[in-house]
Amino acid sequence: MIRLIDVYKEYDNGTKALKGVNMRIDDGEFVFLVGPSGSGKSTVIKLITGEIAATEGRLMVNGYNLNNIAPRQIPYMRRTLGIIFQDFRLIEKKTVYENLAFVMRAIGASNRELRRRIPYVLQLVGLEQKADRYPGQLSGGEQQRVAIARALVNNPSMIIADEPTGNLDPQRSLEIMMLLERINELGTTVLVVTHEEELVNKFTKRVVAIQDGRIISDETGGYYNGEKI
Repeated sequence: MIRLIDVYKEYDNGTKALKGVNMRIDDGEFVFLVGPSGSGKSTVIKLITGEIAATEGRLMVNGYNLNNIAPRQIPYMRRTLGIIFQDFRLIEKKTVYENLAFVMRAIGASNRELRRRIPYVLQLVGLEQKADRYPGQLSGGEQQRVAIARALVNNPSMIIADEPTGNLDPQRSLEIMMLLERINELGTTVLVVTHEEELVNKFTKRVVAIQDGRIISDETGGYYNGEKI
């Protein structure tokens, strides 16, 4: 569960990125966080992942209180999150299997766990036949599926997808979003940060709209037109 309670964020340069944001995401939800460039979306994600701290307000992430979290606890908090980036961030010199194994070994997974978990996750994202390929041998949509598999491989309770379809054509974008929807149906909480209104409007999901550092709407099945629901 994610909770932002009256959260403010002012950067050192004086930019007031968030101005009293309140948001709750319960376990098992699928939520779109939408808004124009500079609205505060990225700041929300950086706060949730512990990259930055709030100036004021309270923030809870999957049982961790980020207001007084010890530095040594932050890696454990981050293990509850799987992050998907727009630019994939795959290791080019490693195969698909090795990219996923690298992430699992980072938290001390055994070879037995790798052999059990990686084939399951690759099957889930439809890449079970591509385990020995390198990222450069895959299409953009396939690379994004690898990125999703990597985010899932350590079984996080929540997936955060930050503009996951920004580099894909409309058909591949829709396929990726449908895959995230399926992952959500299997029990993983999903937060998708995007400004792609046409894609958002194809799904009847909760849509939280942020603008100028404030939540301006929070509706399920709302029609997003770039500024309002």
